[in-house]
Amino acid sequence: MAYFYCDFRDEHKQSRRNILLSVLSQLSAQSNPYCDILSHLYSAHDDGTRKPSDGDLTLCLKEMLSLSDQHPVHLIVDAIDECSNNSGIPTRREEVLDVVKSLIDCHFQNLHVCITSRLEIDIQDAFKSLTPLHISLHDQTGQKKDIIDYINSVVYSDTKMRRWREEDKKLVVETLSQRADGM
Repeated sequence: MAYFYCDFRDEHKQSRRNILLSVLSQLSAQSNPYCDILSHLYSAHDDGTRKPSDGDLTLCLKEMLSLSDQHPVHLIVDAIDECSNNSGIPTRREEVLDVVKSLIDCHFQNLHVCITSRLEIDIQDAFKSLTPLHISLHDQTGQKKDIIDYINSVVYSDTKMRRWREEDKKLVVETLSQRADGM
């Protein structure tokens, strides 16, 4: 399994290069054949004195995923909507989406991909034709209840907030739960 969290607060957690480096590192730590493939990439780039291109990293990952005698790989890319979508051509989000789409397009038998995101039009469009299974938790009553329960637990357990007037606590819970937008 390999996991990557796209964090809007950290530009390094929004780039194609860093998702590739992270996934390659995680997979090579779990499999000797994957480690051998990554070692070959390292050697091919003068034992790390030259940085491989994003294309080289992508090819390395595809080579790992093409090994048929390995366990299934579960790739989780969490919060892809947190990648910046407002600067650069292509944007960071487009770059990350392209990596995931290129892996899905290869139809690796042992690759299982899970993407999490808020409902964003560009992300929906990118995966519309690729996703055999789409699950939306947006506007689900159970999810809303979980959000309200969490906010209540924070408001009513925090030592400073416990001193607030009851109507203020209720206002905070109501306002935050309505504006949470499923998050």
